[in-house]
Amino acid sequence: MRASAATEAGVSLPLEAYRVGATDRARLSRHDPDDRGPFAGDEGKEAAKALFKAQKGRLAELQKTLYADGSKALLVVLQALDAGGKDGTIRKVMTGMNPQGVRVSSFKAPSEQERSHDFLWRVHASCPARGMIGVFNRSHYEDVLIARVRKLVPKRVWSARFEHINAFERLLEDEGTRVLKIYLHIGPEEQAERFEARLEDPSKRWKFNPEDLETRAHWDAYRKAFEEVFEHCSSPQAPWYIVPANRKWYRNVVVAQLLIEALDGMKLRYPQPAEALEDTTIPDV
Repeated sequence: MRASAATEAGVSLPLEAYRVGATDRARLSRHDPDDRGPFAGDEGKEAAKALFKAQKGRLAELQKTLYADGSKALLVVLQALDAGGKDGTIRKVMTGMNPQGVRVSSFKAPSEQERSHDFLWRVHASCPARGMIGVFNRSHYEDVLIARVRKLVPKRVWSARFEHINAFERLLEDEGTRVLKIYLHIGPEEQAERFEARLEDPSKRWKFNPEDLETRAHWDAYRKAFEEVFEHCSSPQAPWYIVPANRKWYRNVVVAQLLIEALDGMKLRYPQPAEALEDTTIPDV
């Protein structure tokens, strides 16, 4: 197995420190959203950017192998508070991959048809086929987050969904889909700065939604809801990772490395041709 880009660069990213163990009582207050791992000092940002360039090359290679192998899939679940960087992460980390092999799905308020089914119906339909990478920009976890905080359903309903989600993710894993769950962790000051940037920049103003301020008013309630998600739904097969995301350049290298290690762990191979090709010649025309 080829070494990862981080290993080749002599960089050790503290991924285990960001991983939520199956028996952990995760507390976001114990995770620093400003953390930048091994990239301390004035040169840290440039070193991280150099690593990120190598990581993107490695990701493109692994995605190509995943597609050719055709026996497994990768589902990347991205969750964050508003302005947490989900869109930016997708745009930056997925650049360089073949768009034919990546599908991004976003989950907003369910339609009338979707509400007529169970809460996982629309999610299952968006899961990646074998050979593909699927990215969820928000996900089935909204049904135990916003549904809880906004009191869209009673507690007996959303609390029962934790086990439904665990069973759903076990099914995906059993059928060959690796589930990688990432929470992009920003602080309230960083969120405020990003909201201000959206208001001031005409090219970003369209992203600002006044409802985001209402969500910000429930900051503590959302953090508590996320902590219960981590506690109930971080399994050995599909753990949650709490990724420091105040510094976008550090967020990018951590997320890229998580994808690299997930794909490397699948032990992907190019398929053998149906018959020996050593003596095959291409005829003239």
